[in-house]
Amino acid sequence: MSSVKLTGSARLPTAWGDFTIYGFAEAPDKEHVALVMGQPDQAEAPLVRVHSECLTGDALFSQRCDCGPQLEAAMQRIGEAGTGVIIYLRQEGRGIGLLNKIRAYGLQDREGADTVEANEALGFAPDARDYGVAADMLRILGVLSFRLLTNNPEKVAGLEQAGLQVLARLPILAGRNPHNHAYLETKAAKFGHQLKAE
Repeated sequence: MSSVKLTGSARLPTAWGDFTIYGFAEAPDKEHVALVMGQPDQAEAPLVRVHSECLTGDALFSQRCDCGPQLEAAMQRIGEAGTGVIIYLRQEGRGIGLLNKIRAYGLQDREGADTVEANEALGFAPDARDYGVAADMLRILGVLSFRLLTNNPEKVAGLEQAGLQVLARLPILAGRNPHNHAYLETKAAKFGHQLKAE
């Protein structure tokens, strides 16, 4: 039984078109949202982006990562398609939380650790995210098969293990800059992220 409950919805106009924002509560005290454009539950192969919160990249425009540009690119592609879903999960810092992410950044700055080494030095898994909640949210929205906008094969695997059908993985190549080169290379080498167009 899902621990995720739909709590409400509202219109959300954006630079890429009008979405409907849905609020979800996950027991015991987590909150997530989904942005829905058009009628993806009736589309044959809608676009879906599962995006983990990144305050530094999404809202503060950090160039240490590619999160903000990936989110914008996904919203633009869904806007152009006219239908799709953005699942926005509140699992900052690959699941370790904002304050621990800042501590991990500090280790990277002081000791030259990569993102995996920094998380492990703080006692965390390299990636502690859970995509089961995203699958539950998509089920509630009636979107069971889709094309996934991601570079991360773990997202594909996590959603398929949860019983959903990923029809295709579409890369999002956005946000590369001199400040995140090593970060992106670590994602490719240690997590298998596919950072080239197919």
